[in-house]
Amino acid sequence: MTTEVTLEALVARTEILDCVHRYTRGMDRLDRELARSAYHHDAIDDHGGFVAEVEDFLDWAFDYHAKQIRHQHYVSNHSVELDGGTAHAETYYTFVGTDRDETLPVEIVGGRYLDRFERREGRWAIAARVCVEEWRVLVPSALSSRLVAVVGRGVTRDPDDVSYRRPLTVELES
Repeated sequence: MTTEVTLEALVARTEILDCVHRYTRGMDRLDRELARSAYHHDAIDDHGGFVAEVEDFLDWAFDYHAKQIRHQHYVSNHSVELDGGTAHAETYYTFVGTDRDETLPVEIVGGRYLDRFERREGRWAIAARVCVEEWRVLVPSALSSRLVAVVGRGVTRDPDDVSYRRPLTVELES
């Protein structure tokens, strides 16, 4: 394998992982444009039995997440098989969500994203996704049990979130 081919594969893998991260960040920040950027225009997403074209999937997903007061997607164990302008990726995920009705249990879900990526016009994006839920745990909420919950400060799910600040600056408190 030549250095050029190896470098090309590393760049492709990095661009594909960046795409997965744009999807999760877009979902968690309720940033539809960012989440949308992870998909090609004609992508199909099978998200645990809800199968739809990307725009309909995003409508469904954002409606679901709007019912939550907070949620986060974590991704790990990312593997990619490259075959020219096509790649197959498997990425493990953990999802944690709290309903707006905080007496309801906290959802913790684990599974895998199985993606077919395609490189079109120099851009890697999801062409097809199957979301496989492996397990789900419902944890009693702090309001329905004696558990204590601490909620982070300054957390928003929109472009006012600190993660959008450019340049990022931090001021010492006096």
